[in-house]
Amino acid sequence: MLERHELETFLALAEELHFGRTAERLRVSTGRVSQVIRTLERRIGAPLFARTSRVVRLTPIGRRLAEELAPLVAGIEAAVERATEAGRGVTGALRVAFLGEWTAPVLLRAVALFAERHPDCAVEVREVQLLNSRRSLEDETVDILMAAFPFDGMACGPALIEEARLLAVPVGHPLAREASVSLEVLGDQPVVQYPAVTSAAFRLDRTPAHTPSGRPVPAGPAGETFSEMLTLVALGRGVLPVGEQTRRYYPRPDLAYVPIHDAPPILRGLVWRESNTTARVRAFVRAASDANRSPTG
Repeated sequence: MLERHELETFLALAEELHFGRTAERLRVSTGRVSQVIRTLERRIGAPLFARTSRVVRLTPIGRRLAEELAPLVAGIEAAVERATEAGRGVTGALRVAFLGEWTAPVLLRAVALFAERHPDCAVEVREVQLLNSRRSLEDETVDILMAAFPFDGMACGPALIEEARLLAVPVGHPLAREASVSLEVLGDQPVVQYPAVTSAAFRLDRTPAHTPSGRPVPAGPAGETFSEMLTLVALGRGVLPVGEQTRRYYPRPDLAYVPIHDAPPILRGLVWRESNTTARVRAFVRAASDANRSPTG
């Protein structure tokens, strides 16, 4: 069994590949770093680093050990942090965000119940846009986000909003006179695209590459914001499948919203980084579920 200081020293040197920087990072001497690594190599029976006067690099055995140990150590640290938070109770601060105006009321109901249950934890609410929604979670400027499913690469809570799908078309488009349309019509005209920084699974769900029968869907231009995407529709550059709340929050005289009768509903809920599943996040997810017990259209 490796000691904690051995794990820390080995993984730090595997990242830095420099004895001096590793020593500075761990606040020990370079001699101490060398001694720990030599002891570890003797125990394993093979060199973990190849050293020259100018370069330090991982050996194949060292690289594999680092790749296998890093997630295990991160998991242990996260578990200790979660236990510590549980012992303290839900305190500190939580940064929550919403994407799309119609998700804000659902989020605010969750904030109100969470604040009632956990008055010692401050909640900051902000809005994000399509272009920075994923980045806000990855750089930890936001702890938890109210967004549309699917949101690949993130943990997610239960669906809190369920919406029927509509097709946004220019007001003068032939489809604007229809009572409803099928997803098959997406094979007949270009579909406006979401920005590339959004979730790949989300884009595939909203703007599929093929119709249900397998016909290719022509890709139209991409917008950077949702309003810009709707403007591209109004300009006749393409059509766009949207949720039914769009008709309420984006009523425009140059657009028509036509129900899609064979499309599954759009689901929205809370998403967060799996590695950031803290006691605060778990408590907020519970509050959101309790405050919004039935999916809201």
